Amino acid sequence: MAIAMDSREQVEAPPDVSSCTYTGRHIHLIGIGGCGMRALAAMLLARGASVSGSDQFEGGAVQRLSGMGATIYLGQQGDNIPAQADTVVCSAAIAEQNPELLAARARAERPAPDGQPLEVLKYSQMLGRLMAEGTGVAVAGTHGKSTTSGMVAWALKAAGADPSFIIGATVAQLGGPSGVGAGKHFVAEACEFDRSFLNLQPHYAAILNIEEDHLDCYRDLDDIHEAFRAFASRVNPAGALVVNGESRELVETARVATCPVETFGLAEGCTWRGVNVTSDKGCYSLDVQLDGRGVCRLSVPLPGLHNAYNALAATALLVHAGLDAPRSAELLGQFAGTHRRMTLKGLIAGVTVLDDYAHHPTEIQVTLRAIRDCYQPRRLICIFQPHQHSRTRFMLKDFARSFGQADEVIVPDIYFVRDSELEKDYISAQDLVSQIRLNGGAAMHLQKFEDIAQYVQDALSPKDLVVTMGAGNIWEVADEIVRRIGSDS
Repeated sequence: MAIAMDSREQVEAPPDVSSCTYTGRHIHLIGIGGCGMRALAAMLLARGASVSGSDQFEGGAVQRLSGMGATIYLGQQGDNIPAQADTVVCSAAIAEQNPELLAARARAERPAPDGQPLEVLKYSQMLGRLMAEGTGVAVAGTHGKSTTSGMVAWALKAAGADPSFIIGATVAQLGGPSGVGAGKHFVAEACEFDRSFLNLQPHYAAILNIEEDHLDCYRDLDDIHEAFRAFASRVNPAGALVVNGESRELVETARVATCPVETFGLAEGCTWRGVNVTSDKGCYSLDVQLDGRGVCRLSVPLPGLHNAYNALAATALLVHAGLDAPRSAELLGQFAGTHRRMTLKGLIAGVTVLDDYAHHPTEIQVTLRAIRDCYQPRRLICIFQPHQHSRTRFMLKDFARSFGQADEVIVPDIYFVRDSELEKDYISAQDLVSQIRLNGGAAMHLQKFEDIAQYVQDALSPKDLVVTMGAGNIWEVADEIVRRIGSDS
């Protein structure tokens, strides 16, 4: 499923996006503080749009957007939408009965005085429009999207290509989760939740992996594969799709693509293959072969074999985007990672404190293994905050088996988001604790963050490592633990 090198060179150059502007437009974002939404807001501001938006809470991201010129409303109600707004964009997390969204749709159905009715879009639809203005580079998959898209955006920027980008996590080297560049490339994380990625039409794309997730909006794994097939079919025929060649199901999923398809992995037969793999404290190096021919040596500075796979996919995308393989490998070797991916919060009195976004069983398993290999702690304590009651219920046994590398697991209450109130009756944090114990693990449920911080503070000894994990606000516990042990030292 490889394509010849010369076919890459025949791709038609896309338009320069440096002149794209939204001056004169007023765009209102419902749920503006969300990770993707705040990145979108920053990009629209940079392109000259007047931006307003609403959110339930005034966090640091909302305050930063206000400082950049956005008008922010706390709480969500119909009156928040300015009269001059021509477009309303809603986050995928906004419920259909949200009063602000209902008001926007009602207004969209009424004739406008100037003949231009209000347009109501989803976040992913607006993202798709921005991507269509240049050369889209999209990274999809159940895991690794933020890291891999961050790698690609960083390397392109460091190489002087000046891309625009929207990533689902902050990348310090890029100055945040989004940026507007004068170059032709637009790098974006392509999320499968609510089939959002089907609003994108990238020129180049990668699918890293496919597993069960978001079962609140997908029927089963077959339904998820069907969505990824639809995504694969949306890649520009003149572009390329890069997929994990070690997954037979993923390779089969990619067959519907009308563009050339390439594979990556460590197995024989992959278009982009890693060989002569070595590791040092969990960080991997490998020789990269393209169609069996060596093209570069890639040393990945991020711990974990999964990050070696991410970097291999990023290398393929970067070569398609115009960088040569050795230069791509050089720049990827300088990538410092994304926020909340094994982020070091503190190293105090011999104790290491990390924070990580992992909220899926596979992510937990590979991250804990990477932590073991990298830090080699005497004892590893994992504080895991389950994200969504439905996800915890659907994948309970998989979650329970994912903590094998942890010496102790502490579980606060499940982070409630997107689910109905009824879902709370079906599952609890204590159910997960019980399942972990049935699998031979040591686990306990502590409801309050302050109780968790106190317990860990009392239990820690030199050479111990504690990591907070989850997509919610569990990072607050890591900060509190650092504060407490720092005051004691």
